[in-house]
Amino acid sequence: MKQPRFSKDSSFSDLSLRLIVEISSIVLHNFRIMWIERDISKALILESKQRPVLLLTGARQTGKTSLARETFKNYGFVSLDLPRLAEEAEESGEQFLAKYKTPLIIDEVQYAPALFRYLKSVVDSRRNETGLYILTGSQKFSLMAGVGESLAGRVGIFDLHSLSLEELERFGKKKAEGKQLLEWMLRGGYPELNAKSLDADRFYSDYVTTYLERDVRQVLQIRSLRDFDRFLRLAALRTSQILSLNSLASDVGVSPNTIKSWLSILEASQIVYLLEPYYQNLGKRLVKTPKLYFLDTGLACFLAGLRTAEDIEKSALLGALYETLALGQIIRWHANRGKQAKVYFYRDHSGLEMDFVIPVGDRLKLYECKWAEQPGEVKGFRDLTELIGEKKVLSKSIISPVRGIRKRSDGVLIEDCVKMESLGKS
Repeated sequence: MKQPRFSKDSSFSDLSLRLIVEISSIVLHNFRIMWIERDISKALILESKQRPVLLLTGARQTGKTSLARETFKNYGFVSLDLPRLAEEAEESGEQFLAKYKTPLIIDEVQYAPALFRYLKSVVDSRRNETGLYILTGSQKFSLMAGVGESLAGRVGIFDLHSLSLEELERFGKKKAEGKQLLEWMLRGGYPELNAKSLDADRFYSDYVTTYLERDVRQVLQIRSLRDFDRFLRLAALRTSQILSLNSLASDVGVSPNTIKSWLSILEASQIVYLLEPYYQNLGKRLVKTPKLYFLDTGLACFLAGLRTAEDIEKSALLGALYETLALGQIIRWHANRGKQAKVYFYRDHSGLEMDFVIPVGDRLKLYECKWAEQPGEVKGFRDLTELIGEKKVLSKSIISPVRGIRKRSDGVLIEDCVKMESLGKS
């Protein structure tokens, strides 16, 4: 790279400015080398042409700020992560928005909830304009209250999760199968972790300390971090299981109401997902308690004490973690298209169960997860089909770790957890 050339009469400010430009260009160059293309970008661009405001939310470190800046390069940018700017936006919203012209990305908008009503005023005064503001925020519990009160009908809401397997394949130029699938299951999908090849142990240790404990403590005023840390680790060991507040509370040593409160914040922070049971008009004694899942398997593995792919392969948690991975893929498939996943599980008291049930109109797509190259017969497909009727079943799929899709003679699809091709069929 050529060295910057300055004239003898350059002022200090000119020199500083040129150095900043040079450094910025180097940083930007390196950033682009590491950039991981996100599938949600297309949906964001399309929605920005139809709505005045977009809200991009998700767990911390899923890449919201980077995605917004990369996707909307011609937008101005201001981050309310800086206390001075957050205070200005909170206390002088009208002047703040007048100062920062549109189109504008406002990062970490949850730190100035009063700003929403001023955003509404700007949007209402410019009714025919679209793509005015891109908002990002991590604390969905506070964000959605402000959005519901002030921006209802004016904002397109998108959830950004950590990387999907398809995004990891494209960036890593490797197929998610065999040992590689286990490696990605262990490592998880946080963009910075993968783009910079960071040490996963260190990353997740910092993540738990810096993000989870800070955010959750701010909302719940947790007194004992030791109890909360124990709760996180015991919750990870229960991923893909029916949630028992009493059991978890007993093991942690706190009340069930405390566990319920902590889980509600982890769910709003998009760290965990509570999968609800499907029980419409089936006339059976059904399990009506949700199942608990972590939304990133890397975080779940870290909290569960798994440190290598071999640890996962030998662990009794292998099946649960693979089911967790598959659900995460389903949720990401929908989120990356700007949709909310309508996915459930089925279980009754007679032992009939199905990992995932996805309604499409008045018909159902049925899914079972099997860590097997050649999965055998799934009794639940037959029994549930007999219960609801063949005409009500749209498809039956086994989600397998082997890449590709094939149809068996019994009509069951065996498909991989990367493409999930049946999700796009109706």
